[in-house]
Amino acid sequence: MPGSMKGGGRERTARPATPPKTTERKDAPPRGLTYKDAGVDIDAKMRAIQRIRLIARGTFKKGVLTEIGSFGGLYDLTAAGPFRRPVLVSSTDGVGTKLKVAIQTRNHKTVGMDLVNHCVNDILVQGAVPLFFLDYIAMGKVEGEVMLEVISGLARACRDAGCALIGGETAEMPDFYKPGEYDLAGFIVGVVEREHVIDGSRIASGDVLIGLPSSGLHTNGYSLARKVFFERRSLKPDSPVTELGRTVAEELLQIHRSYLPVLRGLIASGVLYGMAHITGGGFTDNIPRILPRGLSARVDVGTWPVLPVFRYLQREGRIGDEEMYRTFNMGIGMVLVVPLHREEEVTAHLDKMGEKHYRIGEIVRGNRRVIYAPGSPAEPARAGAVPAS
Repeated sequence: MPGSMKGGGRERTARPATPPKTTERKDAPPRGLTYKDAGVDIDAKMRAIQRIRLIARGTFKKGVLTEIGSFGGLYDLTAAGPFRRPVLVSSTDGVGTKLKVAIQTRNHKTVGMDLVNHCVNDILVQGAVPLFFLDYIAMGKVEGEVMLEVISGLARACRDAGCALIGGETAEMPDFYKPGEYDLAGFIVGVVEREHVIDGSRIASGDVLIGLPSSGLHTNGYSLARKVFFERRSLKPDSPVTELGRTVAEELLQIHRSYLPVLRGLIASGVLYGMAHITGGGFTDNIPRILPRGLSARVDVGTWPVLPVFRYLQREGRIGDEEMYRTFNMGIGMVLVVPLHREEEVTAHLDKMGEKHYRIGEIVRGNRRVIYAPGSPAEPARAGAVPAS
């Protein structure tokens, strides 16, 4: 039999033949590159999007005609209500370097709410209520859990505003963002009846300014605030600040509040002649945006309680008054312009809603600017309003 020896010899198994050596050709083409080799994991992105679809679907309402993932979001305007002359109002924004604080603390649950509420307020000042919202998230590498936290915040704020989250974009851009960093932007569309558009054209000398309190920095002035807290004072996000009654991160991540719930009931009445959302540019740059030619706004400093965080920042950063009022909201997130003869109607509504409010100045003759003047000690605009803490 093969592999054996006869003549008293021992049977043995033949050793397998050694395969001939092969030499790899030096000119063989390298393995083909994939998008994943370049740092973009499409599969991971699609897995995250599948989970996002379920979150976004929870915000859908009558009028939404497409699912998340379509090339464009469709919305049936007739579902918005029986408008005679509907006017669409759109806006876009971000949350600035507040994202730096969220990334530092690994707390991504509220920046989505900040973004939606900021955009809702921006169209509210023209009398619009939101219809739908889209987001844009850009990352160096898709991190599914971070995305889900951000989107969950977006969806929660959209539900609160009666706004559908109908789409968005997730961009994965290796080498563009540092590991763990991302950017966030939002796009909102709302609607208002043509006759209810608030454009400031009715504002006249003698109208009063009513301020509604902010919840903190909202989404503006963070580059300066971070410089004071983290560089000038060498604090950490988890450092407690006795004067503020909370840690630095807790203060800086206070949610940008929405004014829609307390103001939407006043839109159709025509009582609001103008509104200014106090964002980047503070009082100095935002109030003039709604003023007709020949008018200015006198802001009576001291007529509302300035939040402790702003006093802290001014003192520790040695920031001048002019810079403070042009960078921060100083405790007032929305300014209403109301004719004197209807002021009581507005304040009665705000009292009924449990909303704090302060008369902070009036419209005067001038050249579309803010004039700062000393005012009386901070008091509610009408009895019944509770001073902000």
